[in-house]
Formats: sequence, structure tokens, C-alpha cells
Amino acid sequence: MNKHLEQLIDLSKIDKEIDAFEPQIEAANYKLETAQAKKENLEQEAATYNEEIKAEHLKKQKNELHLAELSAKLEENSRKSADIKTEREMKSLQLEEEIAKEQVTFANEEIARLEKVIENKKDKVAELLEHSSELDSNLAAVKIEVEAKLSEIDKERQKVFIQKQELVSQMNQKGLSFYQKIRRWAKNTTAVEVRNQACMGCYMVINDKIYSEVIKGEEITTCPHCGRILYIEPAEETQEG
Repeated sequence: MNKHLEQLIDLSKIDKEIDAFEPQIEAANYKLETAQAKKENLEQEAATYNEEIKAEHLKKQKNELHLAELSAKLEENSRKSADIKTEREMKSLQLEEEIAKEQVTFANEEIARLEKVIENKKDKVAELLEHSSELDSNLAAVKIEVEAKLSEIDKERQKVFIQKQELVSQMNQKGLSFYQKIRRWAKNTTAVEVRNQACMGCYMVINDKIYSEVIKGEEITTCPHCGRILYIEPAEETQEG
């Protein structure tokens, strides 16, 4: 096989190997991000409950204020009863008292209801914070695991990078530029095998003349349909023969 073609094929395989590290890195980071997101969601939920508790406290305070106003009104009506002179005034005062007492009952019931709501929400916040605390321990363990995994991946990736640098240093600039031009759009399918006389990049069948050139491997041959660099693995080449 042509030396330059062999170098391009090797470079394509190395680039593919380098790119294969990205999904591994993403998977490791995703595990950490998922754990962090879970904790953040719990904290956000707790914060939402705390905001709701503030709102319920505000409603309770308004009812307590209204209750104080009603109590003052009832006291005032009690004082007024001593100065009543007509039956009409008495009936009017009694009606006001009945309405005020109904409002007092309602206000007391609403305050009791709001207190229960506040307590329930406080219990929810306590549960969430407890769960969040448990997640802290889990998150710390996940961080250690992910950092170890990323360190391992980085070591492996550095080895492959060194292989690439050594290979690139041996290649001529013209061949490298040609390869990079195709890789810009073909990515990890810059150099592809030919199987059953078809390009494994675009899966189109190539003609006999080009196929013969690929088998010989004396020159760098590209697919007439997609422009990728074509080659046949040695094992397949022997089988074809």
C-alpha cells in the first residue's frame, strides 16, 4: 500500500479514536450534572415552599388584623348598647353584632386552617432539606467517581494525541492538507473501507476501474460520489484476491 495512503488511513483511525473519547467525557459529566440537578431541584422546591409559607403567614396576619378590628367593633357596640333609645337602633346594633360574630368565627377558622397549611409546608421543607443533605453525601461520592473517570480518560486520550503528533510529523504537508479538507465535512468518515465494491461512507457502488485502483492501493483514491478517501483492509484485500 502507498505509504502516504497508509498514513492517511492511520490518521483517520486515530482521529476516530480521539473523537470517541468525547461521548465518554459527556457520559461522565452527565452523571455528575444529573446528581447536581437533582439537588438543585430539591433546593428550588424547598425555596418555593418557603415563599408559599411567607404568603400564608401574610394571609394569617391579615385575618388576625381583621379579627382585632372585629373585637374592637364588638366592644364598641357593647358600649353603644347602653345609649340605645329606640327598638330600631337595638335591632340595627344586634344585626351588626351578628354579622361581626360570624366574621369572627370565619376569621378564627381561617387562621386555624392557615396554621395547618403552614405547618404542613414546613414539614415538607424539612423533608426536602433532609433529602438534600443525603444528596450532598451522594454528590460528593459521584464527584470523586467522575473525577477519577475523567482523569483515566484524559490519560488515554493523551496517549492517542502523542500517537497523532508522531504520525503527523512524518506526513507531507500536501497530504495532510488534503486530509483535513475532507475531514472538515466528513468528520470520522474521512477515510472509509470499500466493501462489496461499495464506499462505506456514502454506500454507493464504485465502478470497476476505481475499485481496481483501490485494491492496488498505489495511489490515494477518492470516492467519485462523495469524495472520501477509499481503502481496503489487508485482510479483505487478501479475501478479494
